Amino acid sequence: MVALRRGVLAVSVLHDVDIEPNLQGVRLTGRRTVFVSWNECRRALAGLDPESDDGRLRLAAWLQARRWAHDLPLAALRERLRPVGLPVDHLLHPGPDWAQQHVLGDALDLGLGAVGIDPHNAERVVVLPPTVLTARRVDAALAWPQAATYLEQMGRLAAEGLTRRGDGKLRPVGDCDVVTLLGSRSLRAALARAYDGLGQVAAPMRTRGWSRLALADPAFAPAAWEATSAPERGFPRPLLVTRDEVVLAQPGGDPLELVLRDPVLTKTWDRDVLYR
Repeated sequence: MVALRRGVLAVSVLHDVDIEPNLQGVRLTGRRTVFVSWNECRRALAGLDPESDDGRLRLAAWLQARRWAHDLPLAALRERLRPVGLPVDHLLHPGPDWAQQHVLGDALDLGLGAVGIDPHNAERVVVLPPTVLTARRVDAALAWPQAATYLEQMGRLAAEGLTRRGDGKLRPVGDCDVVTLLGSRSLRAALARAYDGLGQVAAPMRTRGWSRLALADPAFAPAAWEATSAPERGFPRPLLVTRDEVVLAQPGGDPLELVLRDPVLTKTWDRDVLYR
């Protein structure tokens, strides 16, 4: 309990979350006071050390979502609900109760978030843990079909853009980042169709992805994932994509060694990859 209290106080200082701790939990002060029990704080941590960097980031995201969601009228919050896709082991993943759809392949989960509630970044979609929705009396199961329909619409736009540009680059569309868009069957079908039924995607960060992996250095995706801040990370390894599945490639091999094995090309214009 002492470590949890210290972790919450650190979140208050480092992430500018106004709190008043007491014996039962913490009060998030603001236009509407929100009470969060110590048990919920433990649940938010999902076993992480409350005094670790990851623990503080996860706890801060949970408490901020609780605060911001309560600052809106219920009707406004419902209008701002959006789909969010996260890797199953992502730092911000609120747990199995949050997921409204498990994409086949055990790599990607989809759930609800809300856009326009972060006072510092109105375009960011904030993940809404189940306790936030319960506290605001939002039934996630009833709200999900509309969010899923929106996701498919954005997925179709992403697929059209990918075909039109022909550069293999995946970018956010609407209020859906790249990881979320991979939850769209329409985009997955387009990716798979372009590569005879089995597409390959690298999405080391949530806001960027590449589907033409022959044009990228094999070491790029793992290095980009390591260099990206934990909340913004995507997948640490390339993905295999079919119409129905998103599968994370098995670990193994040394990308740097693979690059060093490549022969030196004297004809600089005759390269089948972007970097060598």
